[in-house]
Amino acid sequence: MFAAATGWLEKSSADIDALNVFPVPDGDTGTNMLLTMRSTIEEAYRAPDRSAAAVAQAMAKGALMGARGNSGVILSQILRGLAQNLAAKESFNAADLASALQESSVMAYKGISNPVEGTMLTVIKDVAKAVAAEVASNGRDLVSVMEAAVNAAGESVANTPNLLEVLREAGVVDAGGQGLHTILDGALRYLRGEMEQMRFRKPQIIITDLHATKLPQMIAADEVPYGYCTEFLLKGEKLDTDKIKKKLEKKGESLIVVGDDSAARIHIHTLEPGDIIAYASSLGTLHQVSIRNMDEQHQDYLEMQKAKGPAVDTAIVAVVAGEGLADVFTSLGVTAIVPGGQTMNPSTKDLLQAVEGVASDKVIILPNNKNIIATASQVQSLTEKKIEVVPTTTIPQGVAALLAFDYEADLEANISIMARAISAIKTVEICRAVRSAKLGDLQIRKKQPIGFLDGDLVAVGESALEVLNKMLSKLDLNKIEVITIYYGDDTKSEEAEQVASDIRNRYPQLQIEVVKGGQPHYNYIISIE
Repeated sequence: MFAAATGWLEKSSADIDALNVFPVPDGDTGTNMLLTMRSTIEEAYRAPDRSAAAVAQAMAKGALMGARGNSGVILSQILRGLAQNLAAKESFNAADLASALQESSVMAYKGISNPVEGTMLTVIKDVAKAVAAEVASNGRDLVSVMEAAVNAAGESVANTPNLLEVLREAGVVDAGGQGLHTILDGALRYLRGEMEQMRFRKPQIIITDLHATKLPQMIAADEVPYGYCTEFLLKGEKLDTDKIKKKLEKKGESLIVVGDDSAARIHIHTLEPGDIIAYASSLGTLHQVSIRNMDEQHQDYLEMQKAKGPAVDTAIVAVVAGEGLADVFTSLGVTAIVPGGQTMNPSTKDLLQAVEGVASDKVIILPNNKNIIATASQVQSLTEKKIEVVPTTTIPQGVAALLAFDYEADLEANISIMARAISAIKTVEICRAVRSAKLGDLQIRKKQPIGFLDGDLVAVGESALEVLNKMLSKLDLNKIEVITIYYGDDTKSEEAEQVASDIRNRYPQLQIEVVKGGQPHYNYIISIE
């Protein structure tokens, strides 16, 4: 069953590698899991007998000895839990398998110093919960249990971006979780007797419905060194894995120490690999030592991204603040998001990094703020790429420009098209005053809701709804068709829906849309078109 799963994993190991969105060292997750499984199966065929216990124990040993990378070591723990639960069993049934998978989850978490949800740890935990429920209800055969496992793994992998920010920003699922799903899926297909079909098919990579909000280069844009991915097999006598883990916890990140009193697999990301090696050498002999420079890995990754060549004829870089607004812009085709906006203007360097990072020689920049237009205009002098700035001063103008973009038109034509589109948009922005003031006829108290129309302060009131209604009364709504309300990070969805409902009641001829923008500072950014 696991031999078939290994062959199934091999077909998609490169695709799983590609899920790594920035050089999470161990960025070859699919390859690491495949090499770990190969070692697992090689040792399985050396089992002293054909009992389930002997084969599972041999697999666990093979996995520990051959574990590669963070994902491989966690996988070895999953197989170790399986073996521990099947100890002394000649064979196993559905209930035994469900129980073994629960033990796998426990062992996987046990080996990690700082477990992170949204990874393969979460996937095995969700699998364990699902198979237990299946057996408790009506699961009496291995196929039904494995079907429950695969379905749960698929759902869990698809949910990983909601649990781990770096995945959400990149718009991908967790690579290790995907690898585990593929292994379980291969095992299920073997149990169903689908070996012949597996020869001509390929595993499915689970796709998230989230859109990337940052490019890989941007996610890793800080200059903090990654250090060295250090891993090895330690052999000795009376090894205490808990003591070793405690000793190394403050020596680096992503620490995993697993094994028994005679052999332990150690994995750590550290700036001082020599200290780790010296300490481990005092406990026993080291084998399969691997020390990789993760900063070089990062540079190789960036070079690989550039080597892919232009993926689009014209790339679009937009300055956006707020998770919801970033989702809106990426869904409309933006290639790269630069975080920023009011009170947090990005630098020329920030914009240049994004421009250089996109896979196109022609780039349109949408500043979406009047204070960023001049900065964006400086980028052309710093790059050989062709840069055009569409002078959007608000988020709604940026959205309008994107909606007008014509993929079949050339760069010059699109600049003209987008410029015309932004002139047809009115923008209302509502926030709270940071201080008391008197501007013209407006007397403003600190923290009082105030409203801007296309950048000009025109209204003040006791509530955001009152301010909005004052502003709408100043417009010729006979020419308006759609109002889109983007509500901010400090605004509750219920309040936004109530505002929208009130507008619908007052102006039934208008189409009103509500979107969670998540932007800071502004309670509401409203597009009127």
